Amino acid sequence: MKELLVPVLMIAVILLIVVAVMYNSLVNRRNQVKYAFSCIDVQLKKRFDLIPNLVETVKAFAAHEKDLLESVTQARALAAQPGASWATQEMMQQQVQALVARAEDYPELRSNQNFLLLQRHLAECEEQISAARRAYNASVMDYQNSIGMFPSSIIASLFHFRDMPSFEIAVQERNNVHVRF
Repeated sequence: MKELLVPVLMIAVILLIVVAVMYNSLVNRRNQVKYAFSCIDVQLKKRFDLIPNLVETVKAFAAHEKDLLESVTQARALAAQPGASWATQEMMQQQVQALVARAEDYPELRSNQNFLLLQRHLAECEEQISAARRAYNASVMDYQNSIGMFPSSIIASLFHFRDMPSFEIAVQERNNVHVRF
């Protein structure tokens, strides 16, 4: 009987170690997804802080573009509300892109050093948001693979690990861009 007990205990210990390693791996991947999501928030906050400076600079040079500037300001206000959706963030991005595109029509605005600096920072900020979104989606994919593949899928279902959403663009942004001259 004692001879049988030792191998059974060893198998039980090995199984516990395997379960613990898989569980810890799943927790790590879930936390990576949460961290990647928070990195998107950091970049959105950076953009949120930058937009007022851009708007004020543009206002000084393009008072006749009042409607466009107001729409950017309104989009910024909506994006600042707690629980703002991805769609709200995308709307803000579209408004800023429209503002930058409109500014290109005015040489005195394009030549202003403050505007050029802010425009460069905004472009960098948008690229960083895009990179953060890609990192988030990569983390989600890694996590989804972990909870979906055998044998970790067993541990994932036992401990109620659930799918997490990937970042997706708005449907209208999937259409081809029409460039007009």
